[in-house]
Amino acid sequence: MAATPPPGAVRPGGRTARVREAVLEAAADTLAERGFDGLDLGEIARIAGVGKTTLYRRWGTPGALAADLLQDMAERSLPRSRNGDIDRDLRDNARLVLKTLTDPRQGRLFKALIAASLCNDQAAQALRRFYAVRIDEWAGCVTDAIERGELPSGIDPRRVIAAVSAPLYYALLNTGEPLDETAADRAAAAALAAARAGALT
Repeated sequence: MAATPPPGAVRPGGRTARVREAVLEAAADTLAERGFDGLDLGEIARIAGVGKTTLYRRWGTPGALAADLLQDMAERSLPRSRNGDIDRDLRDNARLVLKTLTDPRQGRLFKALIAASLCNDQAAQALRRFYAVRIDEWAGCVTDAIERGELPSGIDPRRVIAAVSAPLYYALLNTGEPLDETAADRAAAAALAAARAGALT
């Protein structure tokens, strides 16, 4: 017997797809403006122009709605670079993270989703899946670099990619240091230096 998918996880088509798109758009706007505490399903239904019954039947809780939003964001994210040069690839990754975190809407949205993950298990699991999908996608750059002889074998491609974005998220959430291309390039360079030294195994 097939396992029942989590709320909002079925990839819909037709009218169902349009309903999902409208609801997720309303949820993203609300999260960016009001945070997770402002994610009221009845209000989301009103903004999206769908029936409350439909929304509650499909998602059920704010946590499930946030989880589906993260899944949608992971599916829509840009694919990894294929420059044939690990320095450029890691710089591209860092600048993509930078672009997301400094976007007025996306930056607030990510802050809200990270905050939600601290108090809601569904949001926490979805956030971990989101990062796993993105790290797995970009880890291919490191695998290719190992095969080209640019990096030592034995390093962990996923750890290298995580090391690129970690300083940028730390600046966003903790230190408040400026997030700009200099910070992104510095994060990429530090991750590359650690990888070349064999530190990220």
